[in-house]
Amino acid sequence: MEEVDFFLKHALETMEKSLARLSKELSKIKAGKAMPSMLDSLNVDYYGNSTPINQVASITTPDARTLIIKPWEKSIIGEIEKVIINSDLGFNPQNDGEIVSINIPVLTEERRIILVKQAKAATENGKISIRNIRKETNEQLRKLLKEGFSEDLIKNAETNVQKYTDEHVKKIDSVFEVKKKEIMIL
Repeated sequence: MEEVDFFLKHALETMEKSLARLSKELSKIKAGKAMPSMLDSLNVDYYGNSTPINQVASITTPDARTLIIKPWEKSIIGEIEKVIINSDLGFNPQNDGEIVSINIPVLTEERRIILVKQAKAATENGKISIRNIRKETNEQLRKLLKEGFSEDLIKNAETNVQKYTDEHVKKIDSVFEVKKKEIMIL
């Protein structure tokens, strides 16, 4: 009985973490306004280590449409520019030898559609994560059944796992709809 409860609790906690991860990922998809957090997902090679940009440079927003990245060491300015160009953010950085500046384009209908597609892809990955948690938990429960646990107990646990899955998929859909409205309205 304790093992079944453990697997159920673990599944629920992992699904919650997955939902939180998706929310954090969607918060990085910014619609229109320049924010330093837009670059949080980017890492640069710094002395052989993959390091977040905000740990090797200061990132400021002098106005609503511009990001300025000033590295602590000028030697990595090219690396920062390359990482931004190769990211899926769609920015075109300018390097003047001292700083990297990024002009955030005004959101066109086309750009909004691209952002919604990025949000949709992140949402689908979140759903896949939730379903994988369900699958792994059900596999663990079936192992307990083979070890002699009651079939009714395992079936009830699988029903609960499905309930958790359905609830989290609905939450994911809801989070996506909010993000989609945010992108399309701004």
